Amino acid sequence: MNMKNRKIRRVAIIGGGSAGWITAAALARSLQDDCSITLVESELIGTVGVGEATVPPVRLFNRSLGIDEDELLKSTQGTIKLAIQFNDWTRPGHSYFHPFGQFGIEFDTVPLQYYWTRARRKGKAAELDEYCMASMAALENRFQKPTTDPRLVQSTYDYAYHLDAGLYAKFLRARSEDAGVTRVEGRVVDVLLDGESGFIESVRLEDGREISADLFVDCSGFRGLLIEGALKTGYEDWTNWLACDRAVAIPCEHGGEFTPYTQSTALEAGWQWRIPLQHRIGNGHVYCSRHVSDDEATARLLDNLDGKPLADPNLLRFTTGCRKQFWHKNCVSIGLSAGFLEPLESTSLHLIQTAVGRLLAMFPDRDFGQFNIDEYNRLTRAEYEWVRDFLILHYHATERDDTSFWRECASMSIPDELRYRMDKFKALGHVGATAGAELFGQSSWLAVMVGQMGLPDNDVPIIEHRTAIDAENLLDELRDLTREAALSMRTHRRYIQRNCRAESVK
Repeated sequence: MNMKNRKIRRVAIIGGGSAGWITAAALARSLQDDCSITLVESELIGTVGVGEATVPPVRLFNRSLGIDEDELLKSTQGTIKLAIQFNDWTRPGHSYFHPFGQFGIEFDTVPLQYYWTRARRKGKAAELDEYCMASMAALENRFQKPTTDPRLVQSTYDYAYHLDAGLYAKFLRARSEDAGVTRVEGRVVDVLLDGESGFIESVRLEDGREISADLFVDCSGFRGLLIEGALKTGYEDWTNWLACDRAVAIPCEHGGEFTPYTQSTALEAGWQWRIPLQHRIGNGHVYCSRHVSDDEATARLLDNLDGKPLADPNLLRFTTGCRKQFWHKNCVSIGLSAGFLEPLESTSLHLIQTAVGRLLAMFPDRDFGQFNIDEYNRLTRAEYEWVRDFLILHYHATERDDTSFWRECASMSIPDELRYRMDKFKALGHVGATAGAELFGQSSWLAVMVGQMGLPDNDVPIIEHRTAIDAENLLDELRDLTREAALSMRTHRRYIQRNCRAESVK
């Protein structure tokens, strides 16, 4: 058999928004000229468009597409994100950072965190955030790009972006169309299947046109027009662990600090996000409708805005979970059609980008080998579960008992793997990622566990043998060095003005 004749010749992406245009841009870059790519979207169908915060791997993805960072930030009204600040999650009045990067510079084979834990227990160490470059720069509203010299504390942090998701999709659409992607305006009203194989043959638009393809990518959002509407793959509901099922979002005028970090503030039955862009602040309230009404949640959000609202509140309903099969037959679901994990840790765009990366790594021919499909589904489910468990940790590891919502979160049964991780930390301070492919590594788990669970019950025994290490003095020096390095940076506002200010921002 001539394998060349089995190549995928036509790809149809159903749905635009961030998921559709991220997929289109990446496929166009990789498949080059011998495969046609068509994206079908309707201007009459709105997009969710609230995924405005990202995580550091977004930079690698954009770089793989040849995107210049400053051009991107100018085009998307973007700003810098060094961390997420979690306010009132552990208890009212308490705050901590989940920073991007590591805590300090290691000074021994025993990791720094164990020396910090022992010193903190003795009252001879500051808060964990004070040993982290990303946290301290965020606290001081400063930013400069990390150095590549591993000997310097300025090399120990990472960063991501805040950006306007609608403008990001528009930016990627222009690049995709320049690369040969064909956009078709229209609303899909029917999905036609092959009677024998059950594969999707084409989609029919409202005006009668049909779009045929070898491979279909479902980016149709929550409804899953292809993966669920036509192929009936089923959905796994995770609201028993992540009870929030609604969000209301609204932009407002600038006010307060121009922060290089996202803020997440726990409220009575959920939490509120604050995301500073160049031209506005993005705000939202994620909540559980069993514990607060839509009107009450909206009023609570409006009371907490920095400035004048710039639009009407946008109400979203969702069911946290994922598809039982992300790829079935000749259809791959990407974005909200694949599943939904609330935006607490800014993972929505990341999950789109890693899905596209997996699709390219396992790109099929027209035989659609089942091993490829099974492996894609296995890896995608593992990623969703890793992120899910990290999100559950925030809700479950809380001291709050002031509302029925938080009492419910603290007392709920949690997945076995998460329980194991929490027990491991509480016993000896061991943290984190058990698999190399996880988005959130040991520093992330450490930040949230210390922030919401406090100190472990015991020190690791090996530390008692490291008598030659003057850890308390080294920690003091590291804290001072970290603060000095953070204060030496220019302000976040100055960095944006000098490097990537959008034309509409004065």
